[in-house]
Amino acid sequence: MKLNDIDFLIIGATKSATTWLQQSAQQHPRIYMPGPELHYFSRYYDRGDEWYLSNFEEQKDRRLVGEKSNSYMDTKGAAERICQKLPDAMLIAQLRNPIERAYSDYCMLYRRGEVGRDIAQYLDPRMGAGGRFLNGGLYFQQLRAYFDRFPAEQILVVLYEDMRIDACAQLDRVRKHLKMTDDLPLRPLEKKVKDKAEPMINPTLRRLLRPLKPIVAPFRNNAGFKKIRSMAAAEVEYAPLTRELRERMSDFYATEIEKLGAIVGRDLNGWLRNGSVQ
Repeated sequence: MKLNDIDFLIIGATKSATTWLQQSAQQHPRIYMPGPELHYFSRYYDRGDEWYLSNFEEQKDRRLVGEKSNSYMDTKGAAERICQKLPDAMLIAQLRNPIERAYSDYCMLYRRGEVGRDIAQYLDPRMGAGGRFLNGGLYFQQLRAYFDRFPAEQILVVLYEDMRIDACAQLDRVRKHLKMTDDLPLRPLEKKVKDKAEPMINPTLRRLLRPLKPIVAPFRNNAGFKKIRSMAAAEVEYAPLTRELRERMSDFYATEIEKLGAIVGRDLNGWLRNGSVQ
């Protein structure tokens, strides 16, 4: 296995159903993608190419080999490293309305007990600008690093909203982008990968129990442990994304979305008005 055997990368964005896209692709018998995100060109570049390639040892005779790491979108230097190591790789960026993406990201970390209930602290541009939630949606700035280094025909931008409307059509775009010539289509994964409505242990309780996590880890798959957890779990009540906060976020992203629309050839202003795109 050599670096030039890697055909494609799904580069992000976070909370845009990229895991769903990855698992849909993994269902195809001609595609191999390792399960976990490798984050090689963003977080673990110091581990070296040998470590990176060791994650693809099971690919065997698959015709297409790729990986998915959302951190490649918003990590400074990742685009340059990918360009140096995988200059011929096909790139796929799946994007989502940045307002909805930021809220979904907040809900995920709230569910884990890693952020508090004061949503404005994280999503109001007057307080949260520069943090992961708002910065994660600066797609024009992030993609520009790739368009500056790769031919446009190597970069496919797919929208989460389009996937929800017609998953098969969007997966066919991915299939054509990867130059797949066989007759087997990419089939959409039938279920959501992550559901914020899934019952969870209260975030406050999760924070209190976090020091015990290493102790209970060996028992997580135990039937008794699962029963106790299910008794303590409930649907999480999230802080709402208010109209006022949404409007502030729309103002924050307005210029960025206009510039993004220009490079992808799409009117994306619907993201700011009603969450949809044309």
